[in-house]
Amino acid sequence: MSYKRRTLLSDRELWDQKADDWHIQVGDDGDRNRRYNSDPVLWRFMGPVKGLDVLDAGCGTGYLSRQLALKGARVTAVDLSAVMTGFSRRLAAERNLTMSVFTESCETLSQVPDASQDRLVSNYVLQDLPDYRAALSAAQRVLRPGGRAVFILLHPCFPLSDKMEQEDGTISFHWESSYFDEAALEEPPWNHFTTVFTSYHRPLSAYWRAFTEAGFRILDFDEPVASPDGELPSELLKRFRMRPNSVAFHLEKPGSP
Repeated sequence: MSYKRRTLLSDRELWDQKADDWHIQVGDDGDRNRRYNSDPVLWRFMGPVKGLDVLDAGCGTGYLSRQLALKGARVTAVDLSAVMTGFSRRLAAERNLTMSVFTESCETLSQVPDASQDRLVSNYVLQDLPDYRAALSAAQRVLRPGGRAVFILLHPCFPLSDKMEQEDGTISFHWESSYFDEAALEEPPWNHFTTVFTSYHRPLSAYWRAFTEAGFRILDFDEPVASPDGELPSELLKRFRMRPNSVAFHLEKPGSP
């Protein structure tokens, strides 16, 4: 795992460059990690959304926003990348789905009014934000009292790179620095991607404290794991069930709806 940011491009530029490849990766249904690991927990935490105002904070090319709209939510979608939000608008229009889509940072949500949302979902976004505490403050601001938020993020205990799979199927993880140190990361391109991924490592305790400091009440927590009854190939199922890829937080803004 590399702890040094070497790229000279901004986060916005990097995500603009990834937009086409990102749509290939997630499509309309999400990649296999989302479909078989984290999405079932995400939807369990979200509950019914029909008739609710729901913000997709960090929508990417909009796969989750479209699914929310299909379930009857009034969707607002926000992403830092104008290319990503362009995908979201076009793909929603092609499917006759109505969504409000804005290009801006999840750290501010300046185009989303105070206390305007019943639900907020942020799917694999927090670990990519330099100022995640500002993002949590913005999320708390736009939720109505009694509103709920679901945050899915990469599991900080298990780095995606610097792992070694042994002949017996076990996986070893190697760390260059202390797990407890917050640090910027740079991951090399993978699969069909051609540019680096930049993110930030924080221990679970840092997120936990940040949620409560932002004024949220933590309702539930999970480490999603693929069901053995799914349709995954046996080798991939074994890997998904050996360790968690992600963590899921279910939060509430105190107060009466």
